[in-house]
Formats: sequence, structure tokens, C-alpha cells
Amino acid sequence: MVEISLPRSDGSPERYRMGAATSYPRSAPINGVRSVYAAAHVVADPLKLNDPWRVPAIDWDATLAFRHHLWRLGFKIAEAMDTSQRGMGLDWPTAAELIARALADAKVTPGADLACGAGTDQLAAHEARGTEDVIRAYEEQCGHVEKHGGRIILMASRALCRVSKGPEDYLAVYGRLIRQTRGKVILHWLGEMFDPALDGYWGSKSFRSSMETVLTLIREHAAKIDGIKISLLDAQKEIEMRRLLPEGVVMYTGDDFNYAELIAGDEKATRTGCLAFLTRSRLPPRPHSPS
Repeated sequence: MVEISLPRSDGSPERYRMGAATSYPRSAPINGVRSVYAAAHVVADPLKLNDPWRVPAIDWDATLAFRHHLWRLGFKIAEAMDTSQRGMGLDWPTAAELIARALADAKVTPGADLACGAGTDQLAAHEARGTEDVIRAYEEQCGHVEKHGGRIILMASRALCRVSKGPEDYLAVYGRLIRQTRGKVILHWLGEMFDPALDGYWGSKSFRSSMETVLTLIREHAAKIDGIKISLLDAQKEIEMRRLLPEGVVMYTGDDFNYAELIAGDEKATRTGCLAFLTRSRLPPRPHSPS
């Protein structure tokens, strides 16, 4: 047994004997009510001398083993997202390799499921001359995901935010991409509190104006959109928007603030989810309280 010294309330030391480690299950049955995407991190290779901010040093075996661990627990994977340091260290060539490796493993792993982030981070925002440059960058990443048999999470684009002239540009760019995809996509609306370069995304600094643009996009392409994840650190905005989503499109709730109540849903919005990054909950309607 391991003993450590801890302070009492009066400042004197006390020896504390630690108990045996709690045993956790290594696998779990899939819950049909919840659909949960875990945005798994990558594992650094400690034996490489790379500067990780310039040349990522990844332990691929450990990285993929962690994904197998999550799959055994019933999670899906939201691959190559911000928790894998997209745009903050993990460049597009490395993200592309991560996506290809994870999808290859998923094909031969019973029950494995994942969706992959596709953005425009190979295009520096200041180098984008217009929306056509943004579309080509998105198409490159979406094409890579689909070539390897994956589903797409459309990530926010710094380049699009920089070159767009208004909501119509977002509707045109996203609409063109969604029409080209083979399957349904998940949208990811990342707020400026996470990335200042995304201030004014969807063509407005007003939440309601931006929400109306997104809802216009979703309503027009509802058959090709699985759901949307918004990261705005405001529970009420998420509740307001999820109540306006068309049938068949779900709101994914992240692990930011108030996520327990948001995942639970309410009588007006029972189709919630979670991207813990991602969770989708398919909850039965709550019974009305007796009057």
C-alpha cells in the first residue's frame, strides 16, 4: 500500500494509506438511447526529439489503442477535431494520416464508428483570395475523409470567416459542400470565445442573425445533415436553437457548460445529443406532470 502525508485542518501532518485502485470495466454494451462521440486526443511519442509545435511527434500505436479502448466502451470517435490540436499544432498532413489510420482500424473492428473533422486549415486565412479557395480547401479534406470511407464533420473555417462578405457566402459554400458529400454531415459552429479568428461567423456578430442563417442552411439541406454542434458557452442559446431544428436533425451537446441538463433535454426538445465532444440523445417524450 502507498502512504502519503496530508495536512489536517490544524496544519499538522497525517499519514494516509491509499486503498486499492478502483476496477473499471474494459468494455460496455452499447446504449441505444445515447449516441456519444468522444473527441479523442492523440498520444505524443516521448522518444522523438521533434519540436511538437512544428513537427508533431505521435505514438501511432498508443493513439489507436486509445481509440479501441473508447470503442469497447461504446463510444464513437469524433476524429481529428480540436482535441487533436487541429490548427494548434497538428497540421493537415498529420491529421490526414490520423484520419486514414483510424478509419482503417474501424473497418476491421466490430462496433467501431467514427466521423472525421474536415476544414480548411491547410489554407492560411490570409492567403485565401475568395470563397473558391475556401471551397477547394474544404473539398480536399472532405474528399480525403470519404476516400477512406469516413463520415464528415464540417469544421468552421478561419479562411471563410475572413473572405466572406455576408451570410449568402456561407450558404453558398456550405450548400455546395453538403450537396457533394455522399452521406450526412455534422455541422460544427465554433464561437469566437474559442477562436477569435471566427468572430462574426455565419456573416453576423448577432447570435440570432447567425442562427437564422444556419437554420436556413439546415432546412434547405435537412436530408443531408445529421445534426449540429454549437460551441458558444451559452446553454440558453443551444436550447433556443435546438427547438427550431427540423425533424430528423439533432443538436449535439458538448462538454462545455450545463451539459448534464442539456443532454437530458426537456419536453420541448427530446432529440438532443452530445459531442464530448459529441453526444446525441434519443430520449422518449417526458410524461406530462399531473395537474
